[in-house]
Amino acid sequence: MENRMTLEEEQARKGKTYKMLLWFGMISICMIFAGLTSAYVVSKSRPDWLKDFVLPSAFVISTVAMLVSSFTFYLALQATKKDNRSSASMFLLITLALGIAFIVLQFKGFGQVIDNGYFFTGSESNVTTSFLYIAVLVHIAHLLGGIISLLVVIYNHYKQKYNSAQTLGIELSAMYWHFMDFIWVYLFLFFYFFK
Repeated sequence: MENRMTLEEEQARKGKTYKMLLWFGMISICMIFAGLTSAYVVSKSRPDWLKDFVLPSAFVISTVAMLVSSFTFYLALQATKKDNRSSASMFLLITLALGIAFIVLQFKGFGQVIDNGYFFTGSESNVTTSFLYIAVLVHIAHLLGGIISLLVVIYNHYKQKYNSAQTLGIELSAMYWHFMDFIWVYLFLFFYFFK
């Protein structure tokens, strides 16, 4: 019994350490996006700033996909805590599909911006769309980390490494996923309302 308590305490300590490291990483990511949005605000005074730029509809749909994916990841974690493997599997796969759909919709949004006659780079580009392009690409790069983490969780789930007593991996991945959801909603609202 003594060894078991020590093992549980060690797992709890390990979990706290990993969560703290994840928090430090997420704070660093926040600082990247704070810097990008601050530069965006400062650049608003430029004469080539687009005051009538409207975000493409694909970005609205992708925002809905991201919000739903956060909910399905939450449901996957809850199902794991209840040892409901089939529901956890379904929600993890739905989360993955929505994450991929989000990225596809982001690139569709880039296409819609170009179709409207705005460009991100080159002589025909402007600072407004270039900032949008950079912010979205940086977010996608960080979200790809979340998708890799989700793939690891799905693999470990199928290897039966998670159950009601062991949820650390899925918890960490879900924390990061919800954080990336929060970052995207922040960026979307920022670009939508700050013109």
